[in-house]
Amino acid sequence: LLDGAVDAEQADPLLPDNPAALVVAVAEGPLTGIPDVRPCTLGGLDPKSAIELLTSATGSVRITVDPQAAEALVEECGGLPGAVVLAGGWLAGRPETSVADLAKRLRGLNGDPLTRTFLLAHQALPQPAARILRYLAIAPLGRADAHTASALAGCSVQAAATTLADFARLGLVSEAGDGEYEAPGHLVPLLRAQLEERDRPAEVQLARARMLERTVRLLQSCRAVTEPEGSPARRKLAGLPRALRFPTPEDAARWLASRRPALLACARLAVADGELDTLARRLIASLVRALTAHGGAEAAAPDLYGLHRLVLDVAERRGLHREQAAALLNLGDLDARTGRAKDALLRYRLAWEAGRQANDPYATGRAMESVGGSYQELGDWQRAGDWYGRALAQRLAHDERADQARLYARLGAVQTYAGRYGEALRHWRAAASGYRRLGDLPGHARALSEAARVQEYAGRPEESLRTCEEAVEWARRAQDTRLQAALQLRLADTLDRLGDPAAARLHRAAADRLLETERSAYEIRSGSAED
Repeated sequence: LLDGAVDAEQADPLLPDNPAALVVAVAEGPLTGIPDVRPCTLGGLDPKSAIELLTSATGSVRITVDPQAAEALVEECGGLPGAVVLAGGWLAGRPETSVADLAKRLRGLNGDPLTRTFLLAHQALPQPAARILRYLAIAPLGRADAHTASALAGCSVQAAATTLADFARLGLVSEAGDGEYEAPGHLVPLLRAQLEERDRPAEVQLARARMLERTVRLLQSCRAVTEPEGSPARRKLAGLPRALRFPTPEDAARWLASRRPALLACARLAVADGELDTLARRLIASLVRALTAHGGAEAAAPDLYGLHRLVLDVAERRGLHREQAAALLNLGDLDARTGRAKDALLRYRLAWEAGRQANDPYATGRAMESVGGSYQELGDWQRAGDWYGRALAQRLAHDERADQARLYARLGAVQTYAGRYGEALRHWRAAASGYRRLGDLPGHARALSEAARVQEYAGRPEESLRTCEEAVEWARRAQDTRLQAALQLRLADTLDRLGDPAAARLHRAAADRLLETERSAYEIRSGSAED
């Protein structure tokens, strides 16, 4: 079902390739240019169905006492369900007014049936309520809960909730569930026209700003409730008004899931506005944190990709090179995670250029390392080593020791793949020394084990054996049972190649005992947790 299709160019890419599929496209005019279209002109409801729809809002008594007036009214409504619903809501709110009187009023107005019934309903509202109704035209997806309506109109949350419920009874909005209300699509253009006619642009922009600010605070609260008790975020949360707090993480997660389409639309609209970029950036940052806190980075990745694209749009528009670099790095990470190494490489190189323009050492260092990782993923060992070397030079200049150790290890890996075993061994030993100075014993043991692998590839099995034994000892000191077992198995393989199968069996047996011990400990811990 393609509802509200504008033209054939918009609808054609959405048509499925399966010739057995049926597509129903609703449009204001014919969709010329698409083959096999069977046009069907939709008119209004027949009089009997229209009167039944009217009766559902007014009750049967007023219709029964004057059936001819009811027929005249639905005729004035053109049989359009939207107009009939508004007429029924108007009558339901005025039990003393006759059906014939409403039909007469509609005849005195200009315009199509829907416009006339809408104008009548809008004019009948108190001024504050009419203002809330008009401002629904700028709510994301035309949806609003009490918080959104309150922020748009500048009234209390309770007043907004009551007004939205009244709108639902009048047929002006429909309930979307979980406290949300939606303005019907056929009314949004009419609401927008009234907004442009009655409200000054500065007032409308202020309403947008209030809505974005309220949404940011709700998202911050949504994320903060996932933090541990006593954390700074929870202390800050306790200072918010009760209406902006979520009782439990589960309540916050349900709110986030139900509001997700509207929140994403809100971010897109804020960026498209172009005049509220500071609020737009805060909104996107808060939305990214909330989605990640409740769903994890993997589950949120499809939404995060679009949100980082929005950040990039704002950064490019405003010339914010630091934020541009951050957005490109985030996009590159998502591309790399989903196997799009060439796309990731392009993002990372652009991030490096943006980081240089911003004079941001963190962004440039991270980008250079990520460019190297992309070339490594593509099997271009020469370029990977070159970019890792650039990143390492920057880390050495800033004395960032943990990053230095990691980059030495990455250089050792690509030199190993390239078959340059002398350079690979030098880098792995530098990585091992770096991890040892940092007190990272597992890292030190792993780097030594990789050095042993390189020595074996280089045809130096005796040296490999000694290095591997040293790695086993460091893994034992680190109390990393799995790593120790893996290294025992590597020792066994090396001893087999050196022609000592008896010693190899001893090391394999030792590895089996280590793994069995770890399994037993895990089972005991699991049993205790269940008890």
